[in-house]
Amino acid sequence: MDKIAILSGNAHPELAKNICKYLKIKLSEALVSRFSEGEIRVKINENVRGKDVFIVQPTCPPTNDNLMELLIIIDALRRSSAQRITAVIPYFGYARQDRKDQPRVPITAKLVANLLTTAGANRILTIDLHAGQIQGFFDIPVDHLFAVGVCMDYFLKMKMDIQDLVVVSPDVGGIKMARAYAKRFGASLAIIDKRRESPEKTEAMHILGDVENKNAIIVDDLLATGGSLIEAVEALKKAKAKTIYAAITHGVLSGPAIERLDKCKDLKELVITDSIPLEDHKKHSRIKVLSVADLLGEAIKRIHNEESVSSLFD
Repeated sequence: MDKIAILSGNAHPELAKNICKYLKIKLSEALVSRFSEGEIRVKINENVRGKDVFIVQPTCPPTNDNLMELLIIIDALRRSSAQRITAVIPYFGYARQDRKDQPRVPITAKLVANLLTTAGANRILTIDLHAGQIQGFFDIPVDHLFAVGVCMDYFLKMKMDIQDLVVVSPDVGGIKMARAYAKRFGASLAIIDKRRESPEKTEAMHILGDVENKNAIIVDDLLATGGSLIEAVEALKKAKAKTIYAAITHGVLSGPAIERLDKCKDLKELVITDSIPLEDHKKHSRIKVLSVADLLGEAIKRIHNEESVSSLFD
């Protein structure tokens, strides 16, 4: 492992340290700060010539700052003669802008893919993309991991009765992820049919599937303002679900999310991953954070050793 280097920007240094702990290597030293006028300053403080370099930098809020840091670090590494540069982006920002759903709007996810490739990234490693087709926006290899195993381990330790368990997709778009959970649990599947009134507001309609007197786990890739989640919880409670949990990979928790969670007493626990750092003011007694450091660490080890990453999905 002497030919591998792990670097981190300012987005999530704690995750980078935990990945290094798993790999039993030290985090490489790099200066990522600001000049007096606010421009990003980057300097790699050790030799990376001929090394396989991995930059851990989720493009979470502040999205533009973290993305720009990532691009500049990639450029610095390319100019330092790194052999291969892999951008480890546990949470891929701008992923929701993956298509033209209105006239005269950009496809920003594609633009970000182009920027990363042009900057000099040779490979991308990410978790639970909002839309799987974003992999096709890149002209370089993309390793797309799933957090289902991490979340499942946690719920299996609760020793829930599978007969009383139902996995719920909060909308039609999340069926694929919900089906993956349901298949692994051997549980039934339910879908909430909803109508979106605006980008921030949704109205839950009716539930496809049986949830009465069952423990429900709502699964999704992303939680922003929490509107969809709260609507789903209310719909499930109305349909006489017994206990309601949520397993969301990326806890963005923007805007009124924490306030909404605080008011929603019917949601027993919200399980998220540390793909995005949870700030102190967002911590809550009903939020449980699971680490994806071991998952990313194992993927990094396999990529470095030219081994199969797909076996991590089993």
